[in-house]
Amino acid sequence: MAAWPRKIQPTCVDKIGVTIYSMIRKLWNYRIVMDSNTTIRALAALAQEHRLAAFRLLVQAGEAGLSAGAISEAVGAPASSMSFHLAQLSHAGLIRQKRQSRSLIYSADYAAMGGLMAYLTENCCGGQSCAPATSCETQNDTERNAA
Repeated sequence: MAAWPRKIQPTCVDKIGVTIYSMIRKLWNYRIVMDSNTTIRALAALAQEHRLAAFRLLVQAGEAGLSAGAISEAVGAPASSMSFHLAQLSHAGLIRQKRQSRSLIYSADYAAMGGLMAYLTENCCGGQSCAPATSCETQNDTERNAA
């Protein structure tokens, strides 16, 4: 089992109350090694509102995953558009799909997500001890839009 890097400290709490730190720590053993091209593809795929929402939903859903229809309904995107968005996330290597009877079930690829997080935080704080952890509150959409 790989040692957890001391330099990564908890910083924020997301909407469901799970610290980003604990999410990364949980996924540490599932990481894959990413290069810059793979990272760019993954970040480009996440740089769209519906794809980001779908990916976060699949991360919350766990290994069981969700059907394309359930994702489309939860995200509020038309089914035809969601099919395109899921294909983009799959091409970037962030999600997996499996056939279950007549449905396609999508799930987050935790190894890819762990690899992406590891790549982004690889040289955190230039190898020095990170600044003390600070807690930040996640604003809801109403507060964010008002700002």
